[in-house]
Amino acid sequence: MIDRYTRPEMGALWTLDNKFRVWLEVELAVCEAWHRLGVIPAEAMEDIRAKADFDVERILEIEETTRHDVIAFLTAVEEKVGPSARYIHLGCTSSDIVDTANGVLLSRAGDMILAALDRLLAVLADVAKANKGRLCMGRTHGIHAEPTSFGLKMAGFYAEFARHRERFLAALDGVRVGKISGAVGTYAFLSPEMEEIALGILGLSVDPVSTQIVQRDRHAHFFTSLALLAGGVERLCVELRHLQRTEVLEVEEGFAKGQKGSSAMPHKKNPISAENMTGLSRLVRTNALAAMENQALWHERDISHSSVERVIMPDSTILADYVLHRLAGLLSGLRVIPENMERNLMSSMGLFFSQRVLLALVEGGMARQEAYELVQGVAMRCWRERTPFPDAVRAEEGIAARLGAAALDELFDPGYYLRFEETIFDRVFGG
Repeated sequence: MIDRYTRPEMGALWTLDNKFRVWLEVELAVCEAWHRLGVIPAEAMEDIRAKADFDVERILEIEETTRHDVIAFLTAVEEKVGPSARYIHLGCTSSDIVDTANGVLLSRAGDMILAALDRLLAVLADVAKANKGRLCMGRTHGIHAEPTSFGLKMAGFYAEFARHRERFLAALDGVRVGKISGAVGTYAFLSPEMEEIALGILGLSVDPVSTQIVQRDRHAHFFTSLALLAGGVERLCVELRHLQRTEVLEVEEGFAKGQKGSSAMPHKKNPISAENMTGLSRLVRTNALAAMENQALWHERDISHSSVERVIMPDSTILADYVLHRLAGLLSGLRVIPENMERNLMSSMGLFFSQRVLLALVEGGMARQEAYELVQGVAMRCWRERTPFPDAVRAEEGIAARLGAAALDELFDPGYYLRFEETIFDRVFGG
């Protein structure tokens, strides 16, 4: 999955080295807070600032014995700092460090995802506005319904992804918290004042009431918002996949010079990007279920959530960031084919005008069911005989006599279907 849409900074965020680096940020913030409160002397604090560091291989070596990653981390840091290390981790439990560090990591990952979402929204806006007024067939159940425009299609996706952004922003605010409240959240050997100072240094809010951990409804909100976002990615990709079918071919993914579509068939140009993102979106949604399963822990905390989060935190954020950038890239290079849109629009012999004829008859005084059956009979005959619906309507005495030639001519104007397009665009893009 390493390609031009992979963000190196997102991958780097979740490396083992960076995880320990953020743990150290938390430990140092706690030390700074204790120092401001007069607990850690200035000389010791200077010593900690100057020497606090670690070697990943040394942490892993120690962990072989301790079977406890935080203790191994603290031991490795202590070896670097020396005697002043006695002030590091003062009054803390492991989850004070790990959960607060997760708040930092998820905040940084979330900010990258927001930037990717903003890029996608900008591209969607460009595609929508560039295709405003471009008539194409709207489909329900996969069957021709009534005309829309390709601009309206894309405006609809823009509005959806704007909602995804709002939901994700709320979820991100929910995990932008930490806790340094001790073994069961009572500050037995800490203080709320120290916690507030330390979390302020880290740019996090204080969890108003924690146990040994930050409660996992916050994380479930975060990952389910990513799951909904992934559902939006898949919905757009499914649309693009259908529109690229040979019989439809209203749009086409970029196809680079030298690119190959099939090992067996040289003619193939496949919707591989949309297909890839469809599959990756399923992984993001799957991980959301694991996040929800993490909510119900024993009493003040157990460890069943920890192994899950070591997988889903990096995987879901990396995947979300990746598919957003890749989708923006696909749309930026999307080839729109207006002539095929027009061809497909008329391939059902103008049957999409059926509702206009139906309503004109009703407005002219005919009972709705009578009008429906009359128009349906003409439409089904056109399907069977592959004849143009407008011609068949004009030849149907029961319709033509009631509506008249001039009224019928007006009914068969495709532009009618876009008369409120401007209103919808104003709603979506703000006028």
